Amino acid sequence: MGRLLSNLLWTPAWHGAPRVRLCANESHSFDFRYRPTREWHLTDFDIGRPLGKGKFGRVYMVRTKCEPHYIVALKCLYKSEIVQSRVEKQIRREIEIQQNLRHPNVLRLYGYFHDEKRIFLMLEFAGKGELYKQLTKPPYHFSESRSARYIDQMADALSYLHAKHVIHRDIKPEN
Repeated sequence: MGRLLSNLLWTPAWHGAPRVRLCANESHSFDFRYRPTREWHLTDFDIGRPLGKGKFGRVYMVRTKCEPHYIVALKCLYKSEIVQSRVEKQIRREIEIQQNLRHPNVLRLYGYFHDEKRIFLMLEFAGKGELYKQLTKPPYHFSESRSARYIDQMADALSYLHAKHVIHRDIKPEN
């Protein structure tokens, strides 16, 4: 699913990048290196169950209304919270970095869109959820071989990120 959807959503923006306004009376905006090939709106999705909650918003499992009905995680960030916490540059940078990552062990950012109050990030859906939640179920630990497989996948992903000069500063089972 991931590879097909990404090819449909993004093409390089050679003649300037779109800007996302955080709020009408703010001069803050986001610059992006890629432009969506179609405009997305919240009405393009069937909203499913909540997947999680963070400091700046929530994440939902959603399905595109148009064929072929892709399942993605839709992260909703509130612009007012971002501005209030003065993290506009960090959020912008995180989006710019993640939209250029292509690795089987790194969740994909397929696209983004926004309305007056929120920024929506279309992320690859991780069907089994957080590693942490797997550890909270009996037998409350992983076998040695399963642990080794997870460590190998994380090391491979981190090696990929480091080769791209990206450092993940919040590695934990919840992420």
